[in-house]
Amino acid sequence: MTQTPLAVVVKGWPRLSETFIAQELVALEEAGLRFDIWSLRHPTDVKTHPLHDRLRAKVRYLPEYLRDDPARVAAAREAAQSMPGYAQAFDAFERDLARDDTPNRRRRFGQACVMAHELPADTRGIYAHFLHTPSSVARYAAILRDLPWGFSAHAKDIWTSPEWELREKLDPATHGAAFGATCTEFGAKHLRDLAADPGRIDLVYHGLDLSRFPDAPTRATRSPAAPFQMMSVGRMVEKKGFDNLIDALALLPKTLDWHWTHIGGGTLSDEMKKRARDHGINDRIIWRGACDQPEVIAEMRKADLFVLPSRIAKDGDRDGLPNVLMEAASQKLPILSTPVSAIPEFIDSGVSGILSDDAPPALAGAMQDFAADPDLGPRLAEAAHTRLHAEFTMAPGIRQLHQRLGAMLALTA
Repeated sequence: MTQTPLAVVVKGWPRLSETFIAQELVALEEAGLRFDIWSLRHPTDVKTHPLHDRLRAKVRYLPEYLRDDPARVAAAREAAQSMPGYAQAFDAFERDLARDDTPNRRRRFGQACVMAHELPADTRGIYAHFLHTPSSVARYAAILRDLPWGFSAHAKDIWTSPEWELREKLDPATHGAAFGATCTEFGAKHLRDLAADPGRIDLVYHGLDLSRFPDAPTRATRSPAAPFQMMSVGRMVEKKGFDNLIDALALLPKTLDWHWTHIGGGTLSDEMKKRARDHGINDRIIWRGACDQPEVIAEMRKADLFVLPSRIAKDGDRDGLPNVLMEAASQKLPILSTPVSAIPEFIDSGVSGILSDDAPPALAGAMQDFAADPDLGPRLAEAAHTRLHAEFTMAPGIRQLHQRLGAMLALTA
């Protein structure tokens, strides 16, 4: 029987919006690591990426809500009480519950009991993607089974989690992680400032597996009078700033023959479409909805400008370094974005793209600059493409992560 010494906890599997997780797990598997995936939720996307089909790992689904499978949950809770770390795990849960008495918190402990009960006997460690809910389940389950655990943190999980919870997940004295990885220097600095041992936090850029992408197309120089094709990829949520972008599009001069394509779903989709109708610009917009990666790349190869107007949401949520910016760079598609979070770690404004203020007049002005100057976009896109290949490929991060995970598994070998 093939050993699966690692358990990987994710929010949901598969997810169109989390290609960076799929890319990493496929690469780790191809590097020889064996693991099962434990998903807190069942998939909701109708489509999947071709990348998901390459993963051979077994996917196990925990009860999304404890009421969904009461017999399974009850059996797990009974079994958990005889596990070596039950007293410590329940104490950690009660301390957390005293500060966050929510149904979600109670669900995390129930899911952890199920996971700990059903983990294969040869499991030697747990690794969670995202530092909020998945890491809570991983931490409780690891304590129950007396196993080490680690995490990969990204964006929302860093910036919307309470400080007390982050500190405890980073501190060995409170059953914190053996190591943590995060995908931006911006996020790594924040976590290191909170960690009892900053050396446990690694900066691991996702990078791109460029073997999955076609070579960049040969782009003809666009005439200033030709239609100006823009596109964006991202969920319709506050931090993506698409309300500002739609307002900016409405400010573009009527003499500019612009068109915008949006790819992605999200809770604000209907609201954004209404916003465009109210501005009277909906006839210039194509709403593609959720698309798989080949469809995204096909749109990138046709467009003249990629726009991602990221901002900080009211609850503190923000992007990290969106992989879609690197995907645009792989196709030599010029980039207009904002200097939020770690985006400047990839885009040097004026060199490899333009980083604008997220206010609609500023975004509109930047779009007009690209439309009016046919040489601006290609020059910036060439620089972004060069930097992508030099500094943001996938392989270095996978080697670093594989080494960290191997060291963690060796703790219980």
